Amino acid sequence: MEAWDLTAIDVEPHAPRILRSDDGAARVIALRLPAGERLQDHEVHEHAWLTVVSGAVELVEPGRSVSAGAGTLVHWDPQERHEVQATRDALLVLTLAPWPGPGHPSTRQT
Repeated sequence: MEAWDLTAIDVEPHAPRILRSDDGAARVIALRLPAGERLQDHEVHEHAWLTVVSGAVELVEPGRSVSAGAGTLVHWDPQERHEVQATRDALLVLTLAPWPGPGHPSTRQT
């Protein structure tokens, strides 16, 4: 068993920390997003679950915007476009599954 105290985890802005990564299963990443910064419009190959541990973010997708504070869990389907904007300094945990997802660059043969 592994356990993380997400309220005390040391993650610097612009330096995401991979907490766990298992091929064929999932990848879990902690990241700190300072107020006013954003994860620009993007999509991933996996299902994406975002947990707001502390702070607040605005979740933006085409035609919709949702405010999310501590304790919020959000899910996006693979290839679902979205953007995350920090309205207050935020600590986030991102889970991607399955890892890596179909079509992920790491799965392409060279």
